[in-house]
Amino acid sequence: MRNHWIYFYWGIVTVKATGTGLERFINRLTRNGVLIWDVKKHGLETMTFKMSLKDMKELKQAVRNSGCKVKFLKRTGLPFLIRRLFKNSGFFVGAVLFLTVLFLLSNMIWGIEINGADPATEHKIRKELDAIGLKKGQLQFFVEEPEGIQRAIMNAVEEVTWVGVELQGTTYHFQVVEKNVPEEPEKLGPQNLVAAKKAVIVDMFIEEGQPKVDIHDHVKPGQLLVSGQIGKEGQTKSVSAKGKVYGEIWYKSEVILPLKSSFQVFNGNELRKHYLKIADFSIPIWGFKDHGYKTFEKEKKEKKFKFLKWELPITYIEDTFRESEHITRLYKENEAIEAAKEMARTDIKNGLPEDATIKGEKVLRQTIQNGKVYLSMHFQVIENIAKSYPIIQGESE
Repeated sequence: MRNHWIYFYWGIVTVKATGTGLERFINRLTRNGVLIWDVKKHGLETMTFKMSLKDMKELKQAVRNSGCKVKFLKRTGLPFLIRRLFKNSGFFVGAVLFLTVLFLLSNMIWGIEINGADPATEHKIRKELDAIGLKKGQLQFFVEEPEGIQRAIMNAVEEVTWVGVELQGTTYHFQVVEKNVPEEPEKLGPQNLVAAKKAVIVDMFIEEGQPKVDIHDHVKPGQLLVSGQIGKEGQTKSVSAKGKVYGEIWYKSEVILPLKSSFQVFNGNELRKHYLKIADFSIPIWGFKDHGYKTFEKEKKEKKFKFLKWELPITYIEDTFRESEHITRLYKENEAIEAAKEMARTDIKNGLPEDATIKGEKVLRQTIQNGKVYLSMHFQVIENIAKSYPIIQGESE
């Protein structure tokens, strides 16, 4: 009979029967519906066979008044395996605990190495790592992906220009590139200061050199502002002109803003689902209900399980569903004009040097046509317009 392996789950018993009525005994078993297999005769009065543990009651009934005796030679199958496990439960529990501890230790963080940072910057980085939960002894499953760690450090530590994050085994390696404050470049020779833009001079701070313009003068790009040649005629010498010349410059910004606009925003509702992925099969472990969102964005995080130095074909997956809504924004005319002005200011500020200031602004044109605001603005900006220009020997001012 095939498919005997099914009886492994019920338990299999190897029986030795002895006596003069073996044939009658076997016939009685079969008439009672007992399945036996691997029947072997060992002489005239001895026979062995296998049967399922669930048919033991029928075996006992068949043995009565049969003139045969039975002896159990071997017990195999799941029930007996479980019984042996309980009998040796101390060893089994110890083995499970050992493997569990070894598995957890293989997925913990045991080292954090930071290279390329000075002690002060390294201290700040380690404080930020503690704040986001990346520390020795923490399980890797509860730590952000390397991209998220990199983003958090660069946002929190101003001294860092770039940081590389790599997980090798149980150790995180950080390669840091710090910001270097550029030193004042050494002047290779005499230089003048010339105008970088068309402007009206409003203020000057000259450290060295001979000013060639005055307050309220109009200057053009390339015009000499401060000469590097100082002294009386016939007794001049060339120096490196230094200083700042502030000029008033007019900038123009044009903005087109629709009165009605549509966009997607998150409304704060989210649902998380957790899975264990074994090979190609995903097993849900938390978050079983459907999110029911009509529009949403899905974020997926995956963490590989490790055992010692090997990566197991088991992955922990966290799916986050964030509900989004379609929002239509409708400006009133006065609100749209103010929003367009703010956009124009932002546009100008983004293109200015850090030490520049906006002195004034003026609306040149504002119209509303076809559901849109058309705005044109002028801005009065004060900024340093001086740039260095080397003095070439023999060149006249």
